[in-house]
Amino acid sequence: MTNRIDKNLQYYKFCLYGFLKNLRFFDAFLVLFLLESGLDFLLIGVLYSIREITLSVTEIPSGVIADALGRRRTLVTSFALYILSFLMFYVAAGFFWFAVAMFIFALGDAFRTGVHKAMIFDYLKRNNRENQKVDYYGHTRSWSQAGTALSSLLAGFIVFYTGSFRLIFPATIAPYIVDMFLVWSYPKYLDGKNIPFSFSLIIKEFKEVLAAFFHSFRKITFIRVLTSSSLYTGYYRAVKDYIQPLLKQYALALPLLAFLNNDQKIAVTVGIIYFVIYLLTAVASHNAGRFAALFSCLFKTMNLTILIGLFAGIITGVVFSQEFYVAAIIGFVVILVIENLRKPVGTALVANLSKQQAWATTLSASSQAKSLIAAMLAPLIGWLADKYNPGSGIAIVTILLLFMLPLFYLKPENRRN
Repeated sequence: MTNRIDKNLQYYKFCLYGFLKNLRFFDAFLVLFLLESGLDFLLIGVLYSIREITLSVTEIPSGVIADALGRRRTLVTSFALYILSFLMFYVAAGFFWFAVAMFIFALGDAFRTGVHKAMIFDYLKRNNRENQKVDYYGHTRSWSQAGTALSSLLAGFIVFYTGSFRLIFPATIAPYIVDMFLVWSYPKYLDGKNIPFSFSLIIKEFKEVLAAFFHSFRKITFIRVLTSSSLYTGYYRAVKDYIQPLLKQYALALPLLAFLNNDQKIAVTVGIIYFVIYLLTAVASHNAGRFAALFSCLFKTMNLTILIGLFAGIITGVVFSQEFYVAAIIGFVVILVIENLRKPVGTALVANLSKQQAWATTLSASSQAKSLIAAMLAPLIGWLADKYNPGSGIAIVTILLLFMLPLFYLKPENRRN
């Protein structure tokens, strides 16, 4: 069997799904929008925590629903919830309504995370290409990063010409409507099992899927892989948006943009730098399989990348607090690139160590663990950012995570599993 990826129509549908899903024009400006709306870093951290806690509570049930009742219908529901949240952010004023919008957004995330990955892995299994998990998922994820890159650039234009962060939320609705129709065009067999809407049959299916899920958690290796994968992604989620206030300060200090007003300076700088960053992460994700192939064991890949990422986080926090903006931006780039090198590897390892009928559930559980970590870290970093500065908050939390090395270091003796 050849290892060449078959770039057929379904491959491009998978890629286009990720591209459209990541056309979130608000991503590059969310923290700046919330700061402008009167929230401090602690309240922003609480909003992020609300999102992650909601995810952690609803993640496994949504995975069970997807495995038992159909993945396409679950994803369409996810996009409908996203669109409702965008409308809420557009009209929201005050922390309470932002919290409601973030809660709805998290519900949309809960119905999506793990489900599409399960469809990809199911497709590969049906076509006898399971050994391509890292490469194939890395390729599709690279399109997601390309979508983020383009959305950052377009969002910069929107903010530049309108002078408003708020308009980027309704602008995101159009690509999500297109993605709803794209998902519905997927082959029906990717829905998983087709179960009639009979209460007794649905309960029976839930029990079967949950049994497969708990079987996966009986493996020590699975738990350690899940911890390694989840810890860094949770950390990444908690710190990545702190680049936005950094870019704001950098933009205001740039003499080359003196002819623009402050809002225009921020729009141009954030849009262009985010565009470049996510082009780099797209390249990283696309080549995750090649990177992993440099090591004799995927465990070595996971160990090395998490150590590089955390050390980069410490350095980034220190130089950020000392207002060395260019060095801090480079540090954030390293953190983001590492996430996109290791996530396809971690996702493939989690899938390899779980049973096929519970893939959506197990991958959602993986995302749940990441959400719990982000929920704990986000308000802590926010509190430290308000008390000291964002750079110090990042550095202190990253040092604390390094003390947890025994929990996420994958031991060589587990390679045989």
